[in-house]
Amino acid sequence: MSNLINAYAAFEPKGEIKPYQYDAGEIADQDVEIAVQHCGLCHSDLSMIDSEWMPTQYPIVAGHEIIGTISKIGASVEGFALGDTVGLGWHSAYCQQCTYCDTGDHNLCAQSRPTIVGRHGGFADKVRASASSVVALPSGIDLVSAGPLFCGGITVYNPLVQFNIKPTDKVAVIGIGGLGHMALQFLNAWGCEVTAFTSTDAKAQEALEMGAHQIVNSLDASALKKARDSFDLIISTVNVTLDWNAYLATLKARGRLHFVGLNLEPLNIGVSSLMSRQLSVSSSPIGSPSTIAQMLQFAKQHHIKPVIEQFAFKDINQAIERLRSGNARYRCVLSH
Repeated sequence: MSNLINAYAAFEPKGEIKPYQYDAGEIADQDVEIAVQHCGLCHSDLSMIDSEWMPTQYPIVAGHEIIGTISKIGASVEGFALGDTVGLGWHSAYCQQCTYCDTGDHNLCAQSRPTIVGRHGGFADKVRASASSVVALPSGIDLVSAGPLFCGGITVYNPLVQFNIKPTDKVAVIGIGGLGHMALQFLNAWGCEVTAFTSTDAKAQEALEMGAHQIVNSLDASALKKARDSFDLIISTVNVTLDWNAYLATLKARGRLHFVGLNLEPLNIGVSSLMSRQLSVSSSPIGSPSTIAQMLQFAKQHHIKPVIEQFAFKDINQAIERLRSGNARYRCVLSH
């Protein structure tokens, strides 16, 4: 049986994505091979392709929002069968020996292996990963749009679980894009009163349709002042620097400003703002496989779907340019 994988790879930063073939070798005992059907595009893919976070090893096959069926199974794998429909996200393996893995917090494992760092991901016809990182999809969920749930979706869902967000909480989302549009849907279904902070008038009506109950123009200083002492939680999905102290002022006492968008600049936050009203500032990565499974059930039950633009794999450069331009509404998905 062939171990060749046909993929699409970048060979230099910001370079054209080109066909690429590699030999994956014999499948490891603890791994499964997934025949890729759909794969979402994420800004993290761009960051790795462009070598923004760390020196990227080229060629790189990106793609970590993967939906497909199991085509090979390692000798030690239990719980999966050939043909099972599954998904794979940011992590492709965990150590399975640390305290975090033992207690179900696999996403915090220091030895976790990202799907597209030092290995090849889902811009391909097949991808391999440890069975421990693969999650079965519930029957009936929309497969074409499910891929972005495995990165963007779980990134905004995880804080709701980690911080015991209540249906009576008032929650705001900064940035209505690839992450934010899913956050609005999850929060609305969770039962929260949802506010969208956006600087784009064109997105205001869409934000209301996706679950926001009200809109605040983030460029309007008077609107921010009017929102003082309003929110139990603010989720920031953006990767740019804003006036964080102005947003802290919109939190209630004991409120939380939580970052899921990766801003590489240091935060300029006054401690006095936190201390006087016992505020918290926090961040979180994607969730564990068990939380991903819970999120998928929640999404199915409440008919939550990422809004996508679908492209054929052969049009991968067109899709990447759509994402790079910032014009995608709201996630791009490649399909075989």
